[in-house]
Amino acid sequence: MEKPMNLNLLRTLQVLLDECHVSRAAGRLNLTQSAVSRQLTQLRALFDDPLLVREGNRLLPTPRAEQLKLKLDGVLAECQGLLANQTFDPRSWQGSVVLASSDYVAQYILPDIVEQFQQAAPGLRVAYQLWSPEQLTQLGELNIHLVSTMLPEIPPGLCGLAIGADHPVCVMRRSHPLAAVEPLTVAAFTTYPQVKVSGGGDKDSFVDRYLSGKGLARQVQFTVPFFGSALETVSRTDMLMVIPEHIARNMSQLFPITYQPLPFAVPEHKYWLLWHPRFEADPAHQWLRSQVLATMQSSMYSISMI
Repeated sequence: MEKPMNLNLLRTLQVLLDECHVSRAAGRLNLTQSAVSRQLTQLRALFDDPLLVREGNRLLPTPRAEQLKLKLDGVLAECQGLLANQTFDPRSWQGSVVLASSDYVAQYILPDIVEQFQQAAPGLRVAYQLWSPEQLTQLGELNIHLVSTMLPEIPPGLCGLAIGADHPVCVMRRSHPLAAVEPLTVAAFTTYPQVKVSGGGDKDSFVDRYLSGKGLARQVQFTVPFFGSALETVSRTDMLMVIPEHIARNMSQLFPITYQPLPFAVPEHKYWLLWHPRFEADPAHQWLRSQVLATMQSSMYSISMI
């Protein structure tokens, strides 16, 4: 049967072997001499060895005690290290992280994030997954460290930081018949077929709810999870698309598109970084999310958001 180990006994043994004197060891340990004597008795039973043998007014270590002395400092230093505050140096980080988001973030923001990591944490490995809102309840089981998504609020049981907020708009090609028609009307909006981006959070179901309440409907002719494909299609056709304003603003620099306010009340879109509470206190994760948040916010064109 294994003998139970008390780390306090090892600390007493360390000091006893340094001092070879019970009363001096008691002084260093802030214990009474009788308490140290009792602990020495326990140590002798634990190691099945006298450890310290009296010779006149001094104690001499046994060969077993001398062997233990060579190991004790290292063992107790390691134990102390377990209790010490963790220090984190991103430049020495050799770990891996998994980020999840819409493909817009992956295509147009993630390269900036990876570039930042290359400079600050060159040993970090980054993997990306396309995010699906249905995964929220499984985040604790998934190997995902950070999620960027659109939601009304942080879900119960998860941790998060606000990236920003904006509103949805109607996007069209610059030469679209409606591009010069302001304001956009409901009749005009429902006249043209539309593209729907299915990836990421719920960006436009409010449109169908509003139209349904008016006895109207829109014709969604093309549904795709990728912003690049959707925007390329809008650029080449008369199709319309409802997307967040920050994406419309940023993408108008890369595609021949423009946008207008929608002809009815629109909700506020809120964007978040989310993570499971098991990462909350981890210094590496704290650094990770601060870097991702700063890069995402700086990627916004004149408004805060994803």
